[in-house]
Amino acid sequence: MFNKVLIANRGDVALRVIRACRELGIRTVAIHSTADTEAMHVRLADESVCVGPPAAKDSYLNIPAIISAADVTQADAIHPGLGFLAENARFAQIVEDHGRIFIGPTPHQIAMLGDKIEAKKAALAANLPIVPGGIEPVSGPEAAIAAANEAGYPVLIKAAAGGGGRGMQRVDNPENLRRAYEIATSEAEAAFGDGSVYVEKAIEQPRHIEVQVLGDGNGGAVHLGERDCTVQRRFQKLIEEAPSPVLTPEQRAYVGKLGADLAASIDYRGAGTVEFLYAGGQFYFIEMNARLQVEHPVTELVSGVDIVEAQLRIASGGGIGFRQDEIRFNGHAIEARINAEDPENFTPSPGRITLYHPPGGPGVRVDSHVFQGAMVPPYYDSLIAKLIVHADNRPAAISRLDRALGEYAIDGVRTNLPLQRRILASDDFIQSEIDVVWLERWLAS
Repeated sequence: MFNKVLIANRGDVALRVIRACRELGIRTVAIHSTADTEAMHVRLADESVCVGPPAAKDSYLNIPAIISAADVTQADAIHPGLGFLAENARFAQIVEDHGRIFIGPTPHQIAMLGDKIEAKKAALAANLPIVPGGIEPVSGPEAAIAAANEAGYPVLIKAAAGGGGRGMQRVDNPENLRRAYEIATSEAEAAFGDGSVYVEKAIEQPRHIEVQVLGDGNGGAVHLGERDCTVQRRFQKLIEEAPSPVLTPEQRAYVGKLGADLAASIDYRGAGTVEFLYAGGQFYFIEMNARLQVEHPVTELVSGVDIVEAQLRIASGGGIGFRQDEIRFNGHAIEARINAEDPENFTPSPGRITLYHPPGGPGVRVDSHVFQGAMVPPYYDSLIAKLIVHADNRPAAISRLDRALGEYAIDGVRTNLPLQRRILASDDFIQSEIDVVWLERWLAS
């Protein structure tokens, strides 16, 4: 096992890694910007290094400064957390070139899975079902029109080099395709430095189902069940739960095996998430995220597996540590993302937290880096906490989450706590009669 791990991230994920390391007897190094000098991950790590000014590009994305911090502190491994450099193949390669272990997939795997076209090819090779459409970038608007005609409208034009809804355009008829192609390529170039796009069939009213996998890097892989992440706004998840309330046991076993098969087929190393659209009883592979996910706690609560500890064990050469048939799933878990933002118009709400009282009680977990008096800076993501509950079944979990949301007290910044309670109380959510654009329709109604 490692002696010292540098955490190349901030916020609740940095705390999550620090806690896992501490339980394994591993010393930790926190990096931080000048805006995060008083942050909780800086306070709790064994050592800390300032890597730059507030802007992420000058600090948390500053690769030379991060490598220098690892050199100065003699850290023997680097955990990238999630976001920032977590899926940056160049960073992973530089870490390895400097004689340190990158706690995550190999640089090659990150690069391959970060390219949506190459990821689809890998999925096809592993016999996963994919969304109908081309698996090669289109070379221009005429090629995009031809691909759309073959797939059948409506279609999505999607960036090959990224996700999160950037560089994505829905097209319902041929008349709008040329303009949508221009917008998508421009957005993709601006967001990812690569304007390549491809065209695929738009699956109508799908759910978002994702499978948590662990790979040992040598062809061994297991899955930890699925998560349902259908409650989204502009492709950003707000509520996640495990297991999915709409899958049968047979479908659950099937999609879990699909995820593990893909990981095994590419000798995947570490934790990853295989994502699917689900509609009409069919699954369609869309991408694989080569990192830890924000919503990993719901899987931990139903599977009993510490995913971050598994990352550390695999990266240190210890393997996965258990077989697929040794995993036992129990109960239902739901996570609500708590953002510092206006609950009506979703604009960020940075500032100092003047009151902070998290909920508690049986089956309640709060992953957060904030505290009373903490600053929520304007430079980073607005996520300030993840509230996760676990109960015997879904109705009990919904009731427990509503109770916990009602207990959560945060003043000084605005939050989406009221919105989360409204969602939980909606008949559509309770009956699980939703799709990935349900929230936007519901908010507009």
